[in-house]
Amino acid sequence: MINFTNKAGFNLNRRHRAERRFQWAGRFAILISLAFLALMFFTILRDGTGVIRQTQIAVTVDLSVIDPQDLAGASYGKILKSGLRDRFPDVSKRKDKKKLYNLASPEAGFEIKRAVAENPNLVGGVHTLWLTASDDLDMLIKGRVDTKLSETRRRISDAEINWATDLQDSGQIRRVFNWGFFTSGDSREPEIAGILSAFVGSLLTLSVCFVLSFPIGIAAAIYLEEFTPKNRISDLIEVNINNLAAVPSIVFGLLGLAILLGYLGMPRSSPLVGGMVLALMTLPTIIIASRAALRAVPPSFKEAALALGATPVQAVFHHVLPVAMPGMLTGAIVGMAQALGETAPLLMIGMVAFIVDVPQSILEPATALPVQIFLWADAPERAFTEKTAAAIIVLLTFLIVMNMVAIVLRRKLEQRF
Repeated sequence: MINFTNKAGFNLNRRHRAERRFQWAGRFAILISLAFLALMFFTILRDGTGVIRQTQIAVTVDLSVIDPQDLAGASYGKILKSGLRDRFPDVSKRKDKKKLYNLASPEAGFEIKRAVAENPNLVGGVHTLWLTASDDLDMLIKGRVDTKLSETRRRISDAEINWATDLQDSGQIRRVFNWGFFTSGDSREPEIAGILSAFVGSLLTLSVCFVLSFPIGIAAAIYLEEFTPKNRISDLIEVNINNLAAVPSIVFGLLGLAILLGYLGMPRSSPLVGGMVLALMTLPTIIIASRAALRAVPPSFKEAALALGATPVQAVFHHVLPVAMPGMLTGAIVGMAQALGETAPLLMIGMVAFIVDVPQSILEPATALPVQIFLWADAPERAFTEKTAAAIIVLLTFLIVMNMVAIVLRRKLEQRF
């Protein structure tokens, strides 16, 4: 039998082998990408899930020294230190006492004060209160301290480890759900630092960004796609919009710093300025996505409306725009998700400031989730590593929710032809 392909100079077997090699190379590349992605998620989850639980220690404190007529004037820090000394009476040296006090968080004194304010009947007696442990003790209990290292190479000393073991054996250490991480603002003390102020700051900043960028982006896309004459000026505008979508985000931060803060004197570190800068950065993305959505609408919609006597504006706004809206919303939400993860422009306008209080309006100083992650990642305390990973989980969850909203909206509003 004559093999015509070989006789004609074609080697189909070699071509098939080359095609199979290419397919396997593609599969291998996808597997490598998925492996790195899985490794990243595993690392983040391993480091961040520990923040869900927080360590507390039970300290017996003598509240009889408090004057019932002056609850706010009492020295709750001294009461706490006295309770720790009573628990470990053998500790006598000043240096050792200082280490002993480090078992409890600096916030523990305020916790005693709040407990007394909520229940004044505690005054006059001796009570055992569960108080927040220090970040070093928290890390030790969670097994994140290598006790095999020499004492000079770790933050917690052998004496503190022995005290912690004694407390654990006597049932005076427990781990509870860490509500404070979700309900508190930032703090210099990692054991009480929370994510709420950064989360609210991100929410306010994105709200300003969406309110500004979505209507302006939609209007610009409609005009450029449906009404502007095709000439050199429109081509120049189109090229510049496409180029702006690829400009590094820090350039928009510099623009906001120079114009919004430097020239217009708007409030520094506020969600208003942050949202305006992010809106400038997101506008090209929304315009490009909206123009693509308008082009995807069958021309028959507009032509039929014009044939029935509608004006061009009526044809676009009554017939083309409702059909293109799902694609526009999807593009806008994807742009918002991109803006949520941006850090550089927010750093330039001062949203890197240490903000403890939760912002109540778009004019108050605030920070954002990516900036908070940046700040915690730079902190030397090991406990902030756990907080950083947990904040990344919150940010990723926020992004996933936004993308899910985009998918649901597209499914709800899209029309099939």
